[in-house]
Amino acid sequence: MYRYFLRTGILHFYLLLFAFFAVRPAYAQHEEEMEILQMYYKEEELVVTPTRYPKPISQVAENITVVTSKEIEEMNAHTVAEVLSRITGVFVDFAGQDFGSSALLRIQGSSERHVLVLIDGVAWNFLGGGNAETNSIPVGIIERIEIIKGPASSAWGSSLGGVINIITKATGNSDKPRGSISASYGEKNTQDYSAEVSGKTGPVGYYLFAGRQKSDGLIPSRYFDNYSLYSKSNISISKDVDLALTLSYSEPHIGFGDIPSNDITSTGIYRTFFVMASLNAAITQELSLKVSFHTFKQKFAQRSEVLGVGFYGPAGDLFLDTIYDEKTTGGSSRLVWTHGMHTVVLGSDIDHGSLDQTLDAGPFLQSIGVPAASRAYPEIDRLAIYANDTIIISKWSVTPGIRYDHNSITGSFTSPILGITYKPDEWTILRASAARGFTIPPLLSTSAGALFLDPNPSLKIEEVWSYQAGVESRAIRYLWLKATIFRHELKNALKREPFAGGPPAFNDLIVNDGKIRRQGFEVETETIPFYNLSFKAGFAYVHTKPPSSQRCTEIYAYNIGLRYDDKKSLRANLLGHYVWWDIEAPFLAKYNAFIWDINLMKKIHSSEKLTAEIFITAHNIFNGSQYTFGDTKNPRRWVEGGIRVRF
Repeated sequence: MYRYFLRTGILHFYLLLFAFFAVRPAYAQHEEEMEILQMYYKEEELVVTPTRYPKPISQVAENITVVTSKEIEEMNAHTVAEVLSRITGVFVDFAGQDFGSSALLRIQGSSERHVLVLIDGVAWNFLGGGNAETNSIPVGIIERIEIIKGPASSAWGSSLGGVINIITKATGNSDKPRGSISASYGEKNTQDYSAEVSGKTGPVGYYLFAGRQKSDGLIPSRYFDNYSLYSKSNISISKDVDLALTLSYSEPHIGFGDIPSNDITSTGIYRTFFVMASLNAAITQELSLKVSFHTFKQKFAQRSEVLGVGFYGPAGDLFLDTIYDEKTTGGSSRLVWTHGMHTVVLGSDIDHGSLDQTLDAGPFLQSIGVPAASRAYPEIDRLAIYANDTIIISKWSVTPGIRYDHNSITGSFTSPILGITYKPDEWTILRASAARGFTIPPLLSTSAGALFLDPNPSLKIEEVWSYQAGVESRAIRYLWLKATIFRHELKNALKREPFAGGPPAFNDLIVNDGKIRRQGFEVETETIPFYNLSFKAGFAYVHTKPPSSQRCTEIYAYNIGLRYDDKKSLRANLLGHYVWWDIEAPFLAKYNAFIWDINLMKKIHSSEKLTAEIFITAHNIFNGSQYTFGDTKNPRRWVEGGIRVRF
């Protein structure tokens, strides 16, 4: 009965929204009000992710969300996953929601391997498992995050569920260095320090960042210890040619915690190194070229030991050591022609990826036939070409695009897209798109295997046809509204089949297991400030058929935010998040309450050369429970405070 009333209420709310959009109010809105509203709806804001070239967001047919560095700062977020958990339509499954904890990212009910995470256009996903780990990305370097919800394969290739493109801060353009220093301290010795500086020396612009994070674990055995370095430089060869170089290094050490139900406790190390060089050239007023080369290395080492509460042996014995050492080297090129109503983008991507996997089994696993040590060295080569055009005709924007991908394991795939936007008036945009997308099976599934899992080299690409339509409007006084409906029809979905590997080991096997349909809707709203207060909210609902082995047919989430800003010295944010997973009983999940955080920020000094503010954040202020597995409970209320100085 509860689900019936929930679905009925949501449906009526959704229909009312479209009724509001369909009939524009007869009253005239004051120019001052519309200027305020434009703070929340900047139709000329440029985004790069949909076509890989900057275009106004009013011409984007895809369902896109942009998060700015200012919004990240006001959340007092320590990780990318924390930021994404506040985005309508993005479902973040935390491994404990501790400080710096790992997380799986899902968009509109997709699998984590379907979501492509990018840093300035370069893939951050693991070759082995297909997912991306984002706690190695310092939030301090982020200028904005652009999220496309739904397949973006026509521009980016393997991204059936969506794309999260993290765009880093630009180099400075002033001879006088500018920067900031931030420090925070909280319960359980939780610390976060960062420093950044940018400027320009002669023809060379630069941006430098250093960060340090540490926590003893808000829940015992879930510690986090990380340091990060990041640098970007830009050299102006001439007024039409720039060279850029980016370097990044991060090394989180993490305690995954005790898992009594599996009789193990685990710790891990992520190590990432990233370098990219690029050239941007304006050939003519209508023609520009960008060429880039990159190397991305990431190593994940996890040690699992026996906890001593079951039958695996005495506490402290090795259960399993797992090491994934990956390297991807590649490059891309992009040629852009702008003329009249057309903006044409032609590009190519090429890369070579390799995985060195090592598994060392402990005494218990060896006693049941698992080899003491095993190694695998799978590789993959990928090549792609793509093209798209943004055509502006009066109030219409039409974006056709297509991409051809080929990889050395599963062969070729073609990804077309057609997107259309229409502006019936100055305040409203209608969007619709149809796209075909895909995701390459990860190397563990096709080539390397894992513990009790044999590789299946005959796996096919997972593919999807996706349809979305939406409306975004500020035609209603004091209010911005956005609504989107979507339907994703997936085939060749991957599934783990028990004992399908056959004799002698009878290990599991990943197989292509038919079709999955995901459909649902999103609704978002935000108000203008009233007595310095503004309100925002979002709701996302996904229905999946057939359900996965862990989750059933429905997922939905609420995000609520209340913001106060006196425009002088005091800011405050109250943020609430609730997600309902419908998880089967054996997982001992619990998600019966909102998680509420409150952030208070007070400016204590302001001058032309220096500003400083102090802040305090209380997390989970009402001690809510929200976790998907009984052994990875989220922390109860905890508090931290700190200071930020800008110069």
